[in-house]
Amino acid sequence: MHERLLNDDLKLFRDTFRDWLKREVTPHYETWERNGLCPREIYRKAGDQGFLLLDQPSAYGGLDLDFRFSAVLIEESALAGANGLALWLHSDIIAPYIGHFGSDAQKKFWLPKMASGEAIAAIAMSEPGTGSDLQAMQMTAVRDGDDWVLNGTKTFISNGINSDVVIVAAKTTNATNASTSAKYTPLTLFIVEKSRAGLTVGRKLEKLGLKAQDTAELFFSDCRVPHSNVLGEVGQGFIYLTKSLARERMCMAIYSLAAARFALSLTLDYIDSRLAFGKKISAFQNTRFKLADMATEIEVTQAFLDQCVLDLNEGRDITMNAAIAKLKATEVLGRVTDDCLQLFGGWGYMSEYPISRAYADARVWRIFGGTSEIMREIIARKMIE
Repeated sequence: MHERLLNDDLKLFRDTFRDWLKREVTPHYETWERNGLCPREIYRKAGDQGFLLLDQPSAYGGLDLDFRFSAVLIEESALAGANGLALWLHSDIIAPYIGHFGSDAQKKFWLPKMASGEAIAAIAMSEPGTGSDLQAMQMTAVRDGDDWVLNGTKTFISNGINSDVVIVAAKTTNATNASTSAKYTPLTLFIVEKSRAGLTVGRKLEKLGLKAQDTAELFFSDCRVPHSNVLGEVGQGFIYLTKSLARERMCMAIYSLAAARFALSLTLDYIDSRLAFGKKISAFQNTRFKLADMATEIEVTQAFLDQCVLDLNEGRDITMNAAIAKLKATEVLGRVTDDCLQLFGGWGYMSEYPISRAYADARVWRIFGGTSEIMREIIARKMIE
């Protein structure tokens, strides 16, 4: 967020979280990248400092803060280059499902554990053959007495290894008590403990970037969960998912734009010290024009994004603008990291330079949370509906 939008509380929170990242994350991040996941205890440490579930009610372990604090945390995570530590995924994408749609018993049981870092959460929507098409979901949940029996496969699950609990989306087409419109595939969300029989964690997926973020496959074979684990109403899962995706896309847009700033800051440091043909790279007109173009894209996008943050904070409908923000910010990130790497020349292709990792990490944001193509479809539909 632009400095002018930060009050004293937000600035203090930003500085505190920034210092914590420098102390607890940055010195260890290379090791986490090599290991392919962040240690579970980092969530405990974040919880101890009050960096988890910022806007959840204090009655459930949260801090009763507004979304601007989450936006600051997301930005600072990206500006530290700690792209694989997605505390905000746990707090700002997954926890709100329980906070908004969960029963009081579910909130009392899970949210305090998530706020303290005792329990790490994941959400399982994506499947091997469906991608962004939620209505093509193949996983099923069949009612059997007081239980539901889940069968199917989920993939690309962030926190798939570390998580203790997973929110799982499944088709419940045979549910006699499903209250849903025929317009949508009747999906239901379930809170599934990782310890449940019939739930198997598959391989840790090897990725182009975000290597410190554990990503896995999950297999469900006659996995039984009690009816009390249904999140919200049976058959309303598609509605819940689509309502929640606007916030998710806002988080991704915020992160992407801050990651673009991080890449640009790395480049500014480099071009002022690197020489070519007897002068600094920063002295070449092509370099200066590239810098101007990148700064312009970032700042213009920041202005729109800040307004979206304020609108979300005030509870306004941002379905279309969240799609615009996600599309624009992720596309800007892609262009900026590509141009920045180019200015590093051959060294930009070497893994020892942070710009190399930033470039690899940047690619997925045009896919996560709905591809750029899906964002364009959402925006166009809103324009002509």
